[in-house]
Amino acid sequence: MDCIKNIYLWKGEDISFIVLKKIEQTVSLIAEKENRGFDEVYAEFLESNTCRAIQEPRSLMWYENAEFIVDEYYREKACV
Repeated sequence: MDCIKNIYLWKGEDISFIVLKKIEQTVSLIAEKENRGFDEVYAEFLESNTCRAIQEPRSLMWYENAEFIVDEYYREKACV
């Protein structure tokens, strides 16, 4: 039996639900703001450094509110 991979841990605590929920909240805000479909924005967001930061527990980006993360995402896009 395989173990579940991609479990996000912070100081020994499983934060996987928080990480995934934060990604969902962020993508929903972007989709609403840009009047685009969730799936389209989700596929684009997964490729961003912002999304990778959320998935890196040490960055603490997962701890920020979704509005802050949306701002970071737009800052990232502006620099590209």
